[in-house]
Amino acid sequence: MPINEIHADLTNCSGRYAIVAGKFNRFITDRLIHGAIEVLTKNGIREANIECVWVPGAFEIPQTARVLAETGKYKAVITLGAVIRGGTPHFDYVAGECATGIARINESSNIPVIFGVLTTDTTEQAIERAGLKTNKGSEAGIAALEMVGIMSQIVKH
Repeated sequence: MPINEIHADLTNCSGRYAIVAGKFNRFITDRLIHGAIEVLTKNGIREANIECVWVPGAFEIPQTARVLAETGKYKAVITLGAVIRGGTPHFDYVAGECATGIARINESSNIPVIFGVLTTDTTEQAIERAGLKTNKGSEAGIAALEMVGIMSQIVKH
Protein backbone atom coordinates (compact mmCIF):
# COMPACT_ATOMS: atom_id res chain seq x y z
CA MET A 1 0.00 0.00 0.00
CA PRO A 2 1.54 3.36 -0.99
CA ILE A 3 2.11 6.02 1.64
CA ASN A 4 0.19 9.28 1.61
CA GLU A 5 2.44 12.07 0.35
CA ILE A 6 1.93 15.80 0.57
CA HIS A 7 3.50 17.98 -2.12
CA ALA A 8 3.33 21.68 -2.81
CA ASP A 9 0.12 22.72 -4.51
CA LEU A 10 0.67 26.12 -6.06
CA THR A 11 -2.97 26.46 -7.06
CA ASN A 12 -4.10 27.30 -3.52
CA CYS A 13 -1.68 30.06 -2.56
CA SER A 14 -3.83 33.17 -2.86
CA GLY A 15 -3.72 35.73 -0.09
CA ARG A 16 -1.38 38.37 1.23
CA TYR A 17 2.40 38.04 1.40
CA ALA A 18 4.91 40.17 3.28
CA ILE A 19 8.52 40.85 2.36
CA VAL A 20 10.95 42.15 4.98
CA ALA A 21 13.89 43.80 3.24
CA GLY A 22 17.15 45.08 4.68
CA LYS A 23 18.21 48.49 3.32
CA PHE A 24 21.90 47.81 3.87
CA ASN A 25 23.35 46.73 0.49
CA ARG A 26 20.10 47.89 -1.11
CA PHE A 27 21.50 47.56 -4.63
CA ILE A 28 21.43 43.80 -4.00
CA THR A 29 18.18 43.69 -2.02
CA ASP A 30 16.31 45.55 -4.78
CA ARG A 31 17.18 42.74 -7.21
CA LEU A 32 16.08 40.09 -4.71
CA ILE A 33 12.75 41.84 -4.18
CA HIS A 34 12.20 42.08 -7.92
CA GLY A 35 12.79 38.32 -8.23
CA ALA A 36 10.41 37.46 -5.39
CA ILE A 37 7.63 39.73 -6.67
CA GLU A 38 8.01 38.38 -10.19
CA VAL A 39 7.55 34.80 -8.99
CA LEU A 40 4.61 35.67 -6.75
CA THR A 41 2.76 37.59 -9.47
CA LYS A 42 3.44 34.91 -12.11
CA ASN A 43 1.72 32.49 -9.75
CA GLY A 44 -1.42 34.57 -9.33
CA ILE A 45 -0.61 36.81 -6.37
CA ARG A 46 -1.71 40.37 -7.10
CA GLU A 47 0.85 43.10 -6.42
CA ALA A 48 -1.74 44.77 -4.20
CA ASN A 49 -1.46 41.70 -1.94
CA ILE A 50 2.32 42.01 -1.51
CA GLU A 51 3.62 44.32 1.17
CA CYS A 52 7.31 45.22 1.52
CA VAL A 53 8.62 46.48 4.85
CA TRP A 54 12.07 48.08 4.75
CA VAL A 55 14.29 47.77 7.82
CA PRO A 56 17.79 49.20 8.36
CA GLY A 57 19.68 45.93 7.88
CA ALA A 58 19.72 42.17 8.32
CA PHE A 59 19.93 42.35 12.11
CA GLU A 60 16.49 44.01 12.23
CA ILE A 61 14.82 41.53 9.87
CA PRO A 62 13.83 38.83 12.43
CA GLN A 63 11.95 41.15 14.78
CA THR A 64 9.96 42.66 11.94
CA ALA A 65 9.27 39.23 10.41
CA ARG A 66 8.01 37.98 13.78
CA VAL A 67 5.62 40.92 14.20
CA LEU A 68 4.30 40.47 10.66
CA ALA A 69 3.82 36.73 11.16
CA GLU A 70 1.96 37.34 14.43
CA THR A 71 -0.57 39.68 12.78
CA GLY A 72 -2.25 36.78 11.00
CA LYS A 73 -2.66 38.94 7.88
CA TYR A 74 -0.18 37.07 5.68
CA LYS A 75 0.13 33.60 4.15
CA ALA A 76 3.93 33.86 4.36
CA VAL A 77 6.73 36.26 5.19
CA ILE A 78 9.77 36.41 2.93
CA THR A 79 12.98 37.84 4.35
CA LEU A 80 15.46 39.39 1.92
CA GLY A 81 18.76 41.18 2.37
CA ALA A 82 22.49 40.92 1.85
CA VAL A 83 25.26 40.58 4.40
CA ILE A 84 28.68 40.80 2.75
CA ARG A 85 31.78 39.80 4.69
CA GLY A 86 34.15 42.61 5.55
CA GLY A 87 37.42 42.78 7.42
CA THR A 88 35.89 42.46 10.90
CA PRO A 89 33.85 39.80 12.73
CA HIS A 90 30.73 42.00 12.37
CA PHE A 91 29.58 39.79 9.45
CA ASP A 92 29.52 36.68 11.64
CA TYR A 93 27.36 38.33 14.29
CA VAL A 94 24.89 39.92 11.91
CA ALA A 95 24.52 36.92 9.59
CA GLY A 96 24.33 34.46 12.47
CA GLU A 97 21.78 36.40 14.49
CA CYS A 98 19.63 37.01 11.42
CA ALA A 99 19.54 33.31 10.54
CA THR A 100 18.97 32.23 14.15
CA GLY A 101 16.21 34.79 14.63
CA ILE A 102 14.35 33.66 11.53
CA ALA A 103 14.73 30.00 12.52
CA ARG A 104 13.20 30.78 15.94
CA ILE A 105 10.20 32.44 14.29
CA ASN A 106 9.62 29.37 12.12
CA GLU A 107 9.61 27.15 15.19
CA SER A 108 6.76 29.10 16.78
CA SER A 109 4.84 30.50 13.80
CA ASN A 110 1.89 28.97 12.02
CA ILE A 111 2.94 30.62 8.77
CA PRO A 112 6.14 30.09 6.78
CA VAL A 113 8.91 32.64 7.22
CA ILE A 114 11.34 32.19 4.35
CA PHE A 115 15.06 32.87 4.73
CA GLY A 116 16.25 34.74 1.62
CA VAL A 117 19.07 36.75 3.16
CA LEU A 118 22.32 36.41 1.25
CA THR A 119 25.49 35.84 3.26
CA THR A 120 28.44 36.14 0.93
CA ASP A 121 32.18 36.65 1.13
CA THR A 122 32.28 39.23 -1.67
CA THR A 123 30.12 41.78 -3.42
CA GLU A 124 30.60 39.84 -6.65
CA GLN A 125 29.07 36.73 -5.06
CA ALA A 126 26.09 38.76 -3.88
CA ILE A 127 25.59 40.25 -7.35
CA GLU A 128 25.76 36.77 -8.87
CA ARG A 129 23.14 35.40 -6.45
CA ALA A 130 20.82 38.34 -7.16
CA GLY A 131 21.33 38.19 -10.92
CA LEU A 132 19.36 37.13 -13.93
CA LYS A 133 20.58 33.51 -14.04
CA THR A 134 20.27 32.83 -10.33
CA ASN A 135 18.09 35.06 -8.21
CA LYS A 136 17.77 33.94 -4.61
CA GLY A 137 14.80 36.30 -4.27
CA SER A 138 12.97 34.26 -6.90
CA GLU A 139 13.88 31.09 -5.04
CA ALA A 140 12.55 32.58 -1.80
CA GLY A 141 9.29 33.47 -3.56
CA ILE A 142 8.91 29.91 -4.86
CA ALA A 143 9.70 28.52 -1.39
CA ALA A 144 7.00 30.76 0.11
CA LEU A 145 4.39 29.55 -2.37
CA GLU A 146 5.37 25.92 -1.90
CA MET A 147 5.26 26.17 1.88
CA VAL A 148 1.87 27.91 1.82
CA GLY A 149 0.57 25.08 -0.38
CA ILE A 150 2.03 22.43 1.90
CA MET A 151 0.75 24.07 5.09
CA SER A 152 -2.77 24.41 3.69
CA GLN A 153 -2.81 20.68 2.90
CA ILE A 154 -1.49 19.73 6.34
CA VAL A 155 -4.20 21.79 8.02
CA LYS A 156 -6.87 20.05 5.89
CA HIS A 157 -5.76 16.57 6.99
